Amino acid sequence: MTTKRKTFDCVEMKNRIQAARLAEYESRKGEFTSYLDFVNARVRDSELAKLVRHKTGVVRGKQD
Repeated sequence: MTTKRKTFDCVEMKNRIQAARLAEYESRKGEFTSYLDFVNARVRDSELAKLVRHKTGVVRGKQD
C-alpha cells in the first residue's frame, strides 16, 4: 500500500496560523488580561461554538 503525497505542508500551515493568531493578539492585547483569555474568547466566538450552542440550546452568557 502506498501513501498519497500531501499537497500541503502541515508544519508550515501550523506555523502560519499560529503567527496570525499571535499577531492578532498583539494588536488586541489591551482587550484581554492574558493570551489565554484571548484564546478562550476566540473559541467562545467561533462558528463551531455558535453551532454547538444553537444545537444544544445553551445560551451564551448563562454558561460562560
